[in-house]
Amino acid sequence: MKISPYKIKLNPDNPRFIRDESFNKLVQSIKDFPEMLELRPIVVNEDMVVLGGNMRLRACKEAGLKEVPYIVAHLTEQEEKEFIIKDNLSMGEWDWEELANTWDDEDLVEWGLEMPFIDEEPKQNQNNILKLKYPAEEYEKVMDALSRHNGSPEEVVYKLLGLE
Repeated sequence: MKISPYKIKLNPDNPRFIRDESFNKLVQSIKDFPEMLELRPIVVNEDMVVLGGNMRLRACKEAGLKEVPYIVAHLTEQEEKEFIIKDNLSMGEWDWEELANTWDDEDLVEWGLEMPFIDEEPKQNQNNILKLKYPAEEYEKVMDALSRHNGSPEEVVYKLLGLE
């Protein structure tokens, strides 16, 4: 089902917020890939108040969408509260090594993933991360070579570069 985003009410008790930069990324994401809304529609209660998707609804309005997909959930008041919290929990964690080795950094950043190991410029008085790129088929060889040296991968790289 689809409806005008202006017929859906933002939840005044929504315990989440979004900062400007992230909101702008969400708006752009919806403009670039509106089909994703079909897979993750706005969830509303019988009064058309958002239970899941407050930020997406705001972003849809900002993006100028005339209609948004939605689902009506028939829940008790307690179940609605539980849904609101559970819908926003992030249970999983990113496998940064997997992302670094098998995904394109530019795509990930464009899609809105904040990559803690990508810095435009090194920062003073802080640990900076150096990312090595090599073909996937070389991964085992690189890890094996690092393991043959004493110390952490960072210490090995320092030794090999003569920076100890």
